Amino acid sequence: MATTEDYPDYYENWTGTYTDFSYASPCSLQETWEFARRFCPAVYGLLFVLALVGNVLVLCVVRRYRLSRHGPCSFSLTDTFLLHLAVADLLLALTLPFYAVQWARGWVFGLVGCKLTGTAFSVNLYSGILFLACISFDRYLAIVHAINMGWRRSTCHAQVACAVIWAVCLMLAGVELQFQQVMELPRSDGTLMCQRVFSEGSSDQWQVALQLVNLVVGFGLPLLVMVYCYVAIFRSLCHATRRQKRRSLRLIVSLVAVFLLCWAPYNGFRLADSLQRLGVIGRSCSVHQALDIGTLLSESLGLVHCALNPLLYGFVGVKFRRELLEMWKGLLASLGFMGLDDWGPNQRKRRAPGSFSSESENTSYFSVVV
Repeated sequence: MATTEDYPDYYENWTGTYTDFSYASPCSLQETWEFARRFCPAVYGLLFVLALVGNVLVLCVVRRYRLSRHGPCSFSLTDTFLLHLAVADLLLALTLPFYAVQWARGWVFGLVGCKLTGTAFSVNLYSGILFLACISFDRYLAIVHAINMGWRRSTCHAQVACAVIWAVCLMLAGVELQFQQVMELPRSDGTLMCQRVFSEGSSDQWQVALQLVNLVVGFGLPLLVMVYCYVAIFRSLCHATRRQKRRSLRLIVSLVAVFLLCWAPYNGFRLADSLQRLGVIGRSCSVHQALDIGTLLSESLGLVHCALNPLLYGFVGVKFRRELLEMWKGLLASLGFMGLDDWGPNQRKRRAPGSFSSESENTSYFSVVV
């Protein structure tokens, strides 16, 4: 293996938000670094704004609806998973400005900020994807097996499931808290980066292991769950009218296709990086540069998903849109807009009792398959 003394002008390999200087390379990555400085701050800033607006709206609508219920266990499973999904995506989005600053000016938030930001990024990335799988599985139970919605609303099973997911994701992200360090880029005039740093001699093994865990837990298993559940859901809807079937099929294909489009390229590049570290793919400057730029682009595409989730899993629901419309009308009425007096703060109290319970018991209030 080459050393830094052998190649005085080298930049060691780094990929994605989690930069890793884990093995030496005779290649200068100055061009890739310059590309990242131009590309990442703008993209991360845009994603931050879109994800912030979308997920805050979801949380506001969920809160408004929850105030009309009787307790934390009154939500259906899908409602609760959607709430935790919005929280995970929002927290993930809040880490993006830190990485945007890093690519623009280097890491300026200190070692504690590095460890906390890296851990928060990893926790919410894992949890958001797992909550998507949970939403798919809940819809599968509710539609294919017609689980009674009243039983599910009267228990706290969803909260327990979410607590387990958060705990698992915290354990998976523990490596970030342990190994995230602030280091100076080689020959970079003092530019600091927040990155994983492993002990010499075991770096490649750690990187391959972590990337395979991310591939399985953060992509492979959730994708299998989504595909299985949505295929079963569509089959169970075969007795529906042709229009309903077409609508359900379009929605199901959209959910799976967007997930694949956003995350398959990133996981493909990480798999290629693992194969290179294992010696299956030869190492060369052109391969290093392709992997670095490809990982930057595909990771940004994956992060788009946290901005799309409110559209896919919230706003697409008829009842969710109705609640959002009522919230906006109430806000406008409270600001004194003419013609909206009937949509004031007390409007919900005048709603006919049981109007929500008249919905199909197999359809969540925030259901994506409606």
